Amino acid sequence: MDPRLLEELIDWLAIPSVSTGGGDPAAIERAASWALERVAAAGGAGELVRIGDANPLAVGELAAADPDAPTVLIYGHYDVQGPGPAELWSSPPFEPVVRDGRLYARGASDDKGNFLPLLHVACAMAAAGELPVHVRVLVEGEEERAGEAVKTWVREDPRGADVAIVFDSGMPDPETPAITVGLRGLVMVSLFVRTAQRNLHSGMYGGSVLNALHVLHGLLAAVLPGPDGRVREELRAGIIAPSAAELESWRRLQAGERVLEAVGGHPVHPGAGGEYYERNGADAALDVNEISGGEPRTVVPATARATLSLRLAPGQDPERMAATLSELLRAELPAGAELELRTQLAPPALFDPAQPALALAAQALRRACGGREPAFIRSGGSIPIVAEMAARGYPVVVGGFALPQDAVHAPDESYSLHSLAWGEAAARELYRELAQLPARRRG
Repeated sequence: MDPRLLEELIDWLAIPSVSTGGGDPAAIERAASWALERVAAAGGAGELVRIGDANPLAVGELAAADPDAPTVLIYGHYDVQGPGPAELWSSPPFEPVVRDGRLYARGASDDKGNFLPLLHVACAMAAAGELPVHVRVLVEGEEERAGEAVKTWVREDPRGADVAIVFDSGMPDPETPAITVGLRGLVMVSLFVRTAQRNLHSGMYGGSVLNALHVLHGLLAAVLPGPDGRVREELRAGIIAPSAAELESWRRLQAGERVLEAVGGHPVHPGAGGEYYERNGADAALDVNEISGGEPRTVVPATARATLSLRLAPGQDPERMAATLSELLRAELPAGAELELRTQLAPPALFDPAQPALALAAQALRRACGGREPAFIRSGGSIPIVAEMAARGYPVVVGGFALPQDAVHAPDESYSLHSLAWGEAAARELYRELAQLPARRRG
């Protein structure tokens, strides 16, 4: 591994570019400019793009030696989650340190360490006059707070790309490189129930008036998964079954029971562990994330709140599923109770592993990772920008080398130096392989 890659990563991680509250706007600006400084030093061009009052986007261009080469758009994010209580960290979150083959810092895995090899290798190849593709750089600063600016940029970008690479995903285990071909969408719902103008005394009115918490629990019970953990059939409409290539890849992965065991989870139903990859990549799932209301005294609560999330499998329509969920909830609302719903939507994405760009990417990963066969996996999470790119018609290579033990969003977040080295090798091979794509888009 080029030692300058680790040096650069340590430098970038030292910038506390927190976007989720309590962050420093100057640090955000510095982290965005840091990426563009690398582009400029390699002979490229770039600018900070501001859309409304959003954090700036770092947008850059690195030219290939061949003007007719295809264009690759690389995406990552420079913003990070807040570090949380400092005492839970073994070392300060913005003073990067290497211990036992891992680099510890906030953002080490998500997403500075995962993304940086794409940028570092593109700059190195451009500076040497060896870049085989045009590389467009897009690094955003609001991924951790679900900002809209980057989606606006992708929608309105007149130039486009022949393929995009998004390194904001990971591997199922340290020895299996992967391409994420499916991402789940999301319907996030905030519920607010009101049954009276104020809390009432439970001794005087309990059993005679509506209790907001009781009403809320009744609404949630109507949409909760069954004993087997599967959501209602109405909430599974449109699901696309996994391909034969995906199923074959999943059979080569660590057993689902071990995946759950490693994180201290217990199967929701006998057999759920064995169905882990299907359940979390190719099926819908509903979870209650929060319930609040009432007081620790003898009252009948007048208001109650909850948050629930419906993860959508590829093929599902977020607007249709949001409407179905709303209908199911409102059907259980008793007379006299009021219900307010607020929703946030993110579409799912799915790519055919046989698509030329993904087939080339698989060859690149195989070479970069010592001949290991890459797995085609689906992620249970959501990356909204990928759906935006897919809507523009770009094939998207979603990958990266993050691992479950990286403790993303938690204290002592870290990134394996092994992952960093694989990321560097993969970036180089990806640019070489993707140079074979036809260049259909022109600026």
